[in-house]
Amino acid sequence: MEFVTDPPIALKIRKMRQRVRWQDPVLRDRGIDQTRLVLDNATDDPEFSFLVVGDSGSGGHRGHNPQRRIAELMLEQRDAAQFVLHTGDVIYLVGSSEYYPSNFIEPYREFLVSGDNPKQIRYDQMVFNQPFLPVPGNHDYYDLPLAYGVLAQAAQPLRYLLRSRLDFDIGWHGSEQGKAYTRAFIDSLDRFLLPGELERHLDRHYTAQTETGRCLRYEPGSFTRLPNRYYTFCCGGVDFFAIDSNTFNDPDRIESDEDMERLKARVAELDGEKQVLMAESMKFNPDVPEEADRLDDIQAKIQQLEEMRNDIEKQMKSDREVTVDTEQLDWLKDRLIASWQNPDVRGRVIFFHHPPYVTEATKWYQAQTLAIRHRLRRVLDAVSIEVEKLAGDRPLVDLVLNGHAHCLEYLRTADTRHADSNMNWLVCGGSGYSLRRQREEGADLMEDGRMVARSKLFVGRNGQGSFRRRPYSFLRIDVKPGTPPKFVVRPGVAERFQGKWNTYNVDPFEI
Repeated sequence: MEFVTDPPIALKIRKMRQRVRWQDPVLRDRGIDQTRLVLDNATDDPEFSFLVVGDSGSGGHRGHNPQRRIAELMLEQRDAAQFVLHTGDVIYLVGSSEYYPSNFIEPYREFLVSGDNPKQIRYDQMVFNQPFLPVPGNHDYYDLPLAYGVLAQAAQPLRYLLRSRLDFDIGWHGSEQGKAYTRAFIDSLDRFLLPGELERHLDRHYTAQTETGRCLRYEPGSFTRLPNRYYTFCCGGVDFFAIDSNTFNDPDRIESDEDMERLKARVAELDGEKQVLMAESMKFNPDVPEEADRLDDIQAKIQQLEEMRNDIEKQMKSDREVTVDTEQLDWLKDRLIASWQNPDVRGRVIFFHHPPYVTEATKWYQAQTLAIRHRLRRVLDAVSIEVEKLAGDRPLVDLVLNGHAHCLEYLRTADTRHADSNMNWLVCGGSGYSLRRQREEGADLMEDGRMVARSKLFVGRNGQGSFRRRPYSFLRIDVKPGTPPKFVVRPGVAERFQGKWNTYNVDPFEI
C-alpha cells in the first residue's frame, strides 16, 4: 500500500489542462467558456430534487456489494431527480480504468444507456440517461508504479495477501494522474488530432449560450460529458459549483525540526500498527461470514492508517514548494460574485471532495483538512467584501456538499469569524466503500479554543463485535421555492448487520 502515490499538484493541474486543451486558440476564437455547463433537462421550476452519492467506487467483495445496494435504493428515487451529484472517489483503490466495469458501470448500470448489457459499455464511452455529475476524489488521482502492479498480479503470496485476504482493488496501474477519470467523464479534447476534427466537435456540442459565452451542452441519453474538472451549472434558479479540491489541499511546510521528528515518530507508529493488522488478517478465512466481517474491519483500519500516513508524508516533504491552484480559487471567487450580482439566481450550492468540517474519526486534525478550510475561507472572505450589501445577513453559500469522510453527516458552522459562518454542510461519503466511525471527542468542532461547528447528524460504522453495524448511505435533496431556497434532506440507508441487509430512511430534515 505504501507504493501508492499521489501525484504532485502541479502535475495534476498540467495534465488536466492538456486533456481539455485549456484555452486553446480554437476555443478562445469561438468564445467558449470551458467551465460552464448547460443541462438539457434543467428545469426552470424552483421546486426540484437531486441525488447525492460519494466514496462509492468499490466492487463486490465476499458476496456483498454495498455500492450496488445503494444504487438500487437510488433507482427508487431516480424519476423524481433532475440529476445525480458524486462527491468523489469514483474508483478505488487507485482510480484505474480497469476497475470502471466492476466498480462503476455494473453497479450503476440502470443509469447508463445500454445498461441492460453493461459488459458492452466502455468506460471511456459512457452515456448517462440523466445527468451524473462528479468531482474527482483523491483516489481518482492516485497512481501505482508499474513494478508494483506487476508484483501484485504475478507474485502469488502478495496477490494472496492483497486480494484474497484484504480484497483491495489493485490492478496493473493507477489513474495515470487522473487520466482514467478524464476519459470517463470529461470531454477530452486532446483526442482530436485530424485537421478540422476539433472544430467540428465544438460546433456540434458547444452550442449553449450563456452570459459568459458559448459552452458545452449536456444531453442526457446522447452526449454526457463535463467541460472540465471544475465547472458550474444552474437549475431551478440555483447555481451549482463543482470544485476539484485535490489541487488546493497541499499542507503548509513544516518549519521546525521538533515538529519533523514528531511526524517521523508518528509514521513509525502507524507502520507498526499496520504490520500488526496485516499479520492478524492472515488468521481469518474470508469464506466464513463472521471472519469475513473481521477482515472488513481490518481492511477499513488499514485504509485509515494509510490515509493518515499519506497526510503526514505530504507535510514531511520539507524541500517541496507548496502548490495552490490559485487559478481555480480565483475562478470560484469571481463566479460566486457574479452569481450574487445576477438577480435571476436565488441560491448557491458548492460540492467538492475534501470536507472542511467533519467529525469522522481521522479527518478533523489532518493537515489537508486545515488547508482546504483556510483556503476556502479566503475565497469566501473575498467574496463577502464584494457582495456585502447584496447578501445582507444571508450566508454566501446555501449548502456545501463533500465526500472523503466515509460517513453521512450534517453539520452547521457557528461564528467562525470568517464568511463560512452559519452555513450548512453535508458530508456524503458513505455510499459503498469501508465506513468509518465518529471521533470520540464528539459532535463539537473546536478551533483556537472556540466551537466553530457542530454535527447534528452522523451515520457511520458503529457498535462492536456481533452488534457492529455498517449503514451505507446516499441523499435525496428536495429544493423548495423561495429566496433563499430551503432544502429538505432525505437520507437513504442500506445497513449491513449480522450478515444481512436492511434498508430504511432517516427522518427528513429541512435546512
